Amino acid sequence: MNRTLRTAMLAVFGVCFMTGLAWASVPLYRLICTATGLNGTTNRGLKAPGATSHRIRIQFDTNVDPKLPWKFVPETPADTVDIGGRDMAFFTATNHSDHAITGTATYNVTPAQAGKYFTKIQCFCFTQQTLKPGETARMPVIFFVDPKIIDDPDANDIQTITLSYTFYPVDSGKAAS
Repeated sequence: MNRTLRTAMLAVFGVCFMTGLAWASVPLYRLICTATGLNGTTNRGLKAPGATSHRIRIQFDTNVDPKLPWKFVPETPADTVDIGGRDMAFFTATNHSDHAITGTATYNVTPAQAGKYFTKIQCFCFTQQTLKPGETARMPVIFFVDPKIIDDPDANDIQTITLSYTFYPVDSGKAAS
């Protein structure tokens, strides 16, 4: 095999490898974040393990991208919950524009060490929400804080967890159909 052909084959292999790596990076990042709680990523669960005698304060923070003419707020700014117990919080979003708009929310948990212990059973995040002009939607989040947080030396002194949501327009500058 001559040198030019070998170089061409290595270049094609490199392009294929980098394309595959780029394609797989988002799912791999999500998998790693969910498994480790990296960057405040929460877990998903089906059922709370059961309340303990320990309690923790949950604060709710809401933000809206400037391009989205919505008001988005928690119904209650904070709640004190039993660790291991199932709890629910409600958020409301109101479209203040004169046309229907679709938005989607992303979330984060701080402090970051608490992310792997904050488990959502049901959430509106990453689900497209379309609101008509002037329409208000009430959106629930069902969650629990895993009792394993009590035994983690890096997280057992956490007294407050902040669950933060940010709503973004799905298609910037475009109205939903």
